[in-house]
Amino acid sequence: MPEVIALGQPTVGDAELAAIAEVFASGWLAGAGPTCRKFEERFAAAVGTRHALATSNCGAALHLALLGLGVQPGDEVIVADYTFPATGHSVLWVGAKPVFADVRPDTWTVDPQAVEAAITPRTVGIIAVDVAGQPADYDELRAIADRHGLFLVEDAACSAGATYKGRPAGSLADVATFSFHGRKGITAGEGGALVTDSDEIATRARKLYTYGVEGALTRAQLSHLPIPVFDEVGYNYRLSDVAAAIMLAQLDRLPDLLAIKRRIAARYHELLKDHELIATPYEAPDREHPWQAYIVTLDPSVNRGEVATTLRKRGVQCTFGTYASHLQPVYGQTTPCPVSADLFNRHLAIPMHANLTDEQVETVAAALIEAVDAAVAGR
Repeated sequence: MPEVIALGQPTVGDAELAAIAEVFASGWLAGAGPTCRKFEERFAAAVGTRHALATSNCGAALHLALLGLGVQPGDEVIVADYTFPATGHSVLWVGAKPVFADVRPDTWTVDPQAVEAAITPRTVGIIAVDVAGQPADYDELRAIADRHGLFLVEDAACSAGATYKGRPAGSLADVATFSFHGRKGITAGEGGALVTDSDEIATRARKLYTYGVEGALTRAQLSHLPIPVFDEVGYNYRLSDVAAAIMLAQLDRLPDLLAIKRRIAARYHELLKDHELIATPYEAPDREHPWQAYIVTLDPSVNRGEVATTLRKRGVQCTFGTYASHLQPVYGQTTPCPVSADLFNRHLAIPMHANLTDEQVETVAAALIEAVDAAVAGR
């Protein structure tokens, strides 16, 4: 059997184990405890916002963001089309309608012109997505939002460590959300965060993420015995202190992880750049890409399924890029997004994580070239 080269893989070790041991010794393993608060303070500082809230996942953070922004049933929210459907789902969760906008063919992020064209009298906001970690066009999107009186959300699920015009991902919109899923740049296996400069959004999100009442940590620090009163429906969207401890160690690792993945991306570029049927991903010059994923675009003449099958037989894990959300039946009839649909059909993600060796990167690139050539020759 060939060596399996993982598509994604966390970089964890003694530092994370030591952090977990500290939480075990503290006796507070549940969510929203002192370790979560420590992580929230450090994460807010890292992304340049006044507030951070550690959540159970990025979808929960998106839901809380829209609740905090006051989205109501019947409202419309413009959503970048090329994204995992959690982005669109979050709009449905508050009873509103996601209106999908097509994306740029180079960065794969939402096209500001498509956003402007999608605005109707019912539009209340925009959710941009940092695809594979590369930030969207936030200056243009901010101008559109301000011109029409809309909110702007940054779905930064993949973009920890990215920058846009020197500003860190997470600080580019009214509110941003991150994912700490196992394939993300920093990870606790699962988890997420909401970040914002808005006191109002942060306060509302913190109330709703723990069933709609003050958290146990705050109550435990009081000298009297407060009895919580439930005056509205909330949710259990807390991150455990065990996961928060892992995230503290991961934050320490982030600069090194980014440097390693940038080197890997540069090597992939060099190995694949001359193949006429494989287009390497584009990094906009005013952005720093964190390379959460490395996604190539195959020529329309190449059978992607055949290439993927060949790679997997050789032990190279791969998958499609992400979803053209407007094509998913859960959303019903929507306006076509031809660029997103084309990317959905032609993108192929190959292994990208900080544990890859130089030899593995070269093996992956050689296998991809051979698989593409074989697929074309077999037509």
